[in-house]
Amino acid sequence: MPKKRERDPVKFLLVEDNADLAAAICSRMQLDGHVIDHADTIQDAIAFSETGEYDLILLDIMLPDGDGRTFLQRHRAGKRDTPVIVLTARSQVSDRISMLDLGADDYVTKPFDHEELQARCRAVLRRKSGTAQTVMQIGDVAFDPVAGHLTVAGEVVNLRNRELRLLELLFNAPGQILAKQKLVDRLFSYDEDVSENAVEVYIGRLRKHLDRSSLRITTLRGLGYRLDHD
Repeated sequence: MPKKRERDPVKFLLVEDNADLAAAICSRMQLDGHVIDHADTIQDAIAFSETGEYDLILLDIMLPDGDGRTFLQRHRAGKRDTPVIVLTARSQVSDRISMLDLGADDYVTKPFDHEELQARCRAVLRRKSGTAQTVMQIGDVAFDPVAGHLTVAGEVVNLRNRELRLLELLFNAPGQILAKQKLVDRLFSYDEDVSENAVEVYIGRLRKHLDRSSLRITTLRGLGYRLDHD
């Protein structure tokens, strides 16, 4: 029996100016197999959020160039629905209410335990999806993003973190073209020095896993990749 995963890989944007706290959060998230970008100012956070795609934003309030609520207001005014968890040292009920009213999905009061933060993240992501993740089936392939494996011709194949994340992107958009750059943005953080060719490595691995199935990953030169079903 494959080992059940406790959590799925997620792409985070962390907005936090405390270098020690940011390093600790980034380290723990990466150890758990997640991808995380770090901004320490509002302006950097805006640049990240408007050029990249994230599953969840962790937002500090007191930042060198202003109040994190400014970022939150702009984020929601732009009709972006990426969940936001506020990291705050403010414990007054009125402060928490104001953050929720501005569009925050949850808040965690500093100092906090990392396990609590992880639990809050999972809860917010479950609410956004509207349901717990279940096994996804296309043709003769069953993909379980929670357990971290797929089943092909009755054989269970365990996936590595980036293989898992890439396959989940493809399974969520069957028959649609996914650009290489979009996949790079979803699989890697900005501080990782990678090219679009890095995606080809993981595409190649997934093709081997799917070799005996009715699914294939089609390359469309100059455009990207598409998950097709025979």
